[in-house]
Amino acid sequence: MKTIIKTKKLCKSFSNGGQQIHVIKNLDLEIEEGSFTVIMGRSGSGKSTLLYAVSGMDKPTLGEVWFGSQDIAGLSNDKLAVFRRKNCGFVFQQIHLMDTMSVMDNIIANGLLLTNDKKAIYKRAEKLLARVMIGRELYHKFPGQLSGGEAQRVGIVRALINRPALLFADEPTGALNSSSGFAVLDILSDLHKNGQSVVMVTHDLKSAVRGNRIIYLRDGAAAGELELPPYTKDTENSRIDTLQKFLERMGW
Repeated sequence: MKTIIKTKKLCKSFSNGGQQIHVIKNLDLEIEEGSFTVIMGRSGSGKSTLLYAVSGMDKPTLGEVWFGSQDIAGLSNDKLAVFRRKNCGFVFQQIHLMDTMSVMDNIIANGLLLTNDKKAIYKRAEKLLARVMIGRELYHKFPGQLSGGEAQRVGIVRALINRPALLFADEPTGALNSSSGFAVLDILSDLHKNGQSVVMVTHDLKSAVRGNRIIYLRDGAAAGELELPPYTKDTENSRIDTLQKFLERMGW
């Protein structure tokens, strides 16, 4: 399969009270197109920092981040913003929809960052909203009028509106109840099944088993990884068992 992201000697450090904290340490990583990659590790292991670095949301301290044939690590902030609009979609634990804009306007506003064809954006939004089970009756609702699960599904559509090469998800079910969380995971699984590349950070086993590749971080370095076959509901329990054994070996 084609490599979509490749890091070389990736490092990320922060200064805290005059002391350098090394969060990511000389990390070499490849992520294949069409994969569902899950990043796990204990709190403070560098999971979210890695996601931000490979998506262009944050710049590494040292090293390279290749997205296809382009090293994005040295891009200016303005060029990184353009890169993200064209190539990346983001789904966060905190959904960050604009409170003063309707469901549809939140999505269209994101689409207008790349094209002025509002009619085409609207048509694509309609198809995506139907795909995530958001009906027309919610189009003109405001985020505060939605349930948590509905808002996250709208957030996924907003992330997909510009046809991103990669969808990044950081604890996408962390603020949801069980039923809403499973609905979001089903959407991510369906997207992956249909060819969408996904990178997800999570500490939740039932979220992690949706991936086909688990990367375990320890102290900013890749301590191990696990390959899994394509997800099906019938194999979920056995996948959880396999993942638990892997995590025990990793010292989770």
